[in-house]
Amino acid sequence: MSVKERKDRERAERERLIVATARELAEQQGWDAVTTRRLAERIEYSQPVLYSHFRGKREIIGAVALEGAAELAAVVRAAASGAHGPRERVAALARAYLDFAEHNPAVYDALFQLDGGLAYAREDTPEPLKDAFAALFECLAEVADDGVDPGMYTEVFWAALHGLATLTRAGRLLPEDAEPRVELLVDRLAKA
Repeated sequence: MSVKERKDRERAERERLIVATARELAEQQGWDAVTTRRLAERIEYSQPVLYSHFRGKREIIGAVALEGAAELAAVVRAAASGAHGPRERVAALARAYLDFAEHNPAVYDALFQLDGGLAYAREDTPEPLKDAFAALFECLAEVADDGVDPGMYTEVFWAALHGLATLTRAGRLLPEDAEPRVELLVDRLAKA
């Protein structure tokens, strides 16, 4: 292995460590606890080393969001692939999405609540974000009513899921009603 290859590998490992540590700290204590100083202490590198990878917290949030988007896409696809029939796939997708939001609050916030400097719904949207939307679209497009744009249908369904996830996390909705909400959403929007 050449010196350059070794240095590139070490740099990539440091970057993964920074992102993993930021994510862990955010999940434990919230995003306000994630500072470059605290990250530097936890990973035992100097702050200038962190700044050689990320210009600041915003870019770290963006890196966590991209990682989370890839995970969300995989979770949604796995849930949908294990279900039989369009309605069951949509219900599985909805449950998987809401479960992801519940069990990964810091990642969910990085994806949808915080400014990570990422472009959404534009030409320059990063591939992991496009793929997360594509994972939803693949399942939801098949249940869009005739004459309804499948992309717009996916956006509306996603917005409903996001609203349920956000309101539930904020304690505005009773957690014991989660399953009836999913059933209502699927029954009303996924007439398959």
